[in-house]
Amino acid sequence: MLQRAYRIAPLWGWSLVVACGGAQPSPPQPVTAGGESVDSPLARPALAGAFPARPLLIPTRRENVSDNYFGRAVLDPYRWLENGDSEEVKHWTEEQNAVTRRVLDRVRERERLHARVADLMSIGTVGTPAVRKVAADKNRYFHLRREGQQNQPILYVRDGVHSADDVLVDPNVMSAEGTTSLDWWSPSNDGRLVAYGISQNGDEDSTLFLRDVEKKKDLADKIERTKYASIAWLPDGKSFYYTRYPKKGTVPEGEENYHRTVYLHRVGDEPDKDTYVFGKDRKMTDSPGVDISPDGRWLLVSVHEGWAKNELYLKDLRDKKQTEFLPVATGVEAIFDATLRNDIVYVRTNDGASRYKLYAFDPKKPDRAGWKQILPEGQDVLNDVAPIGADLVATYLADASSKVRIFNKNGEAKGEVPLPTIGSTAGAAGRWDGDEAFYDFSSFAVAPTIYRLDLKSAKSEKWDAVEAPIDPGAFDVERIRATSKDGTKVPIFLIHKKGVKKDGKTPTLLTAYGGFNINIVPSFSASMYLLLERGGILAVANLRGGGEFGETWHQAGMLGNKQNVFDDAIAAASTLISSGYTDSAHLALFGRSNGGLLVGALITQRPDLFRAAVCGVPLLDMLRYHRFRIAKLWVAEYGSSEDAKQFDWLYAYSPYHHVKAGTRYPAVLLTTAESDSRVDPLHARKMAAAMQAATISEHPILLRVETKAGHGAGKPIAKVIDEMTDVFAFLFAELDILRP
Repeated sequence: MLQRAYRIAPLWGWSLVVACGGAQPSPPQPVTAGGESVDSPLARPALAGAFPARPLLIPTRRENVSDNYFGRAVLDPYRWLENGDSEEVKHWTEEQNAVTRRVLDRVRERERLHARVADLMSIGTVGTPAVRKVAADKNRYFHLRREGQQNQPILYVRDGVHSADDVLVDPNVMSAEGTTSLDWWSPSNDGRLVAYGISQNGDEDSTLFLRDVEKKKDLADKIERTKYASIAWLPDGKSFYYTRYPKKGTVPEGEENYHRTVYLHRVGDEPDKDTYVFGKDRKMTDSPGVDISPDGRWLLVSVHEGWAKNELYLKDLRDKKQTEFLPVATGVEAIFDATLRNDIVYVRTNDGASRYKLYAFDPKKPDRAGWKQILPEGQDVLNDVAPIGADLVATYLADASSKVRIFNKNGEAKGEVPLPTIGSTAGAAGRWDGDEAFYDFSSFAVAPTIYRLDLKSAKSEKWDAVEAPIDPGAFDVERIRATSKDGTKVPIFLIHKKGVKKDGKTPTLLTAYGGFNINIVPSFSASMYLLLERGGILAVANLRGGGEFGETWHQAGMLGNKQNVFDDAIAAASTLISSGYTDSAHLALFGRSNGGLLVGALITQRPDLFRAAVCGVPLLDMLRYHRFRIAKLWVAEYGSSEDAKQFDWLYAYSPYHHVKAGTRYPAVLLTTAESDSRVDPLHARKMAAAMQAATISEHPILLRVETKAGHGAGKPIAKVIDEMTDVFAFLFAELDILRP
């Protein structure tokens, strides 16, 4: 579906595998505690030998900085830490990293943990193929795979469904450090060329290249500023529509990461000659994506306006009289997820259906009155639909786990595809006129596997998989529910070894995301086995703000409802304790990006619930977040402090503004990266300074700043292994699960 292809991932996901988420808070208090001398103890952990007895607190100067928001003065004493280019901030960061290294490098078993993480991360990954017809009797299959200690996934091609893989694009040979990444790729309809994006150091600022599949060589074409590119090839393979961002200096300063625009490129032309197609008259935060019918007649533009709304525009490329795009779905606060075929357009939408339904219409008659309902809204969430040949392969979410069902084009059920166990798939893929579908599958104890579904026989076979020396039968998956502050039931997956006892002291890691309509489903995270194999519990909560239960669930956790997300997570933590699984001395919290915001909110609202927290690439200053990187895109989800009403929402929970002097905070490890093009590392820096000055507990507040790395996408496996080793060394020391 087009929506899946063009959407900009808002904030990197919840999983610990980095690639490749109480009561109303009391009135905000100013950050008041000042820096202390380097001799001041930061922590005296009860776990003898886990951390050094007196890690040093970096003295962080304060400034008398204050902003006036609608008549309210808000202090910001660490504003100077926002400037990552200043020599003072660089020196401060180096000192923070040095302290973190001295602390974590002395953890017992660190070398053994590092070796085990490296072993687990060698399990690798595999992706669903894109299928192209290169001859009447021959298909070509393109897919990603990473094995062993390879830093980056490689793009492979197969000539024939069961043929051997042939390397097509290998980013591992493009840099000695493994920091060159393959961001995205799109084969032409005839499978002769592949457009692909390359970036450095995790910055995701892709440069587009074209590779001849048979010659394994790049053409001369090179287009810069194609971050998150959406590509739509014309049938002849000689041109394609694509999206790009403006060159620096061509738009006002600070707007280079916005103004995404659609162009037409003819193979062999200079990019400056590319034809403008769509987007210049839109708001700078609007994000168009493209799709085209297989016969090349119909061009569809879908404009992303946040994670609760998009608009559709259609153009008949054969009609020379039609110079403008025709609005198809506009002005409605809903998602319209469209897929083009030659004589039909399928639209999955939540307009009037929180759990989504499927419509179809004739592109020659796109008026809403003529849309025909194909699949009605049901109890399960319709997550994806792939029209393949004469069938519709639909993926549903039933209590946050995947179901795959087959329908004919009229919506008549043809059966359900058996899945190995409770788990998840991102959806099916296949040729528009084919008779085979491919879908991925994974679960908490099942490594990624790709299946091929023969639509004639309705039988599946394993097409590709990664080897994982893990016995799924050794683990149990439970489903429990917590009751949030307003009575909402919050589902939680619990994963642990069989026979775990409820002694109230089992080390437990709670993770969640709660935002951007993102589904948190059973999926494979290799590094989590460090916890599980030692008898720990992994708790994965489905908080409001996600999309697991439809758009109503999403909207209940966004904008002015964001506190619901934190209340849900607090309820989940409290239930883990009250149900006898663990206690606050053995409960840790993990989240990244929007999940890092969740961690920040929980440790400031309920620091008593947790012994430790890992806060990864987080947003934490919610009054100024929208000023940096690409964060204006997220105003539709969070709101902006430039609006009086929305300022009240944000100020009520902004973690940085709720750090209180004299509080016993849990141990906290804040992680961030210098090249993060999504969330500015200023958030982690400011929060670390504030918490180090404010805490009176014996537990450390540590900051880990990665170099030559971004938000997570494209991070080389060597850096992932180092980070995960630090994360688990920190957690294991605090949760008392290191070996004697």
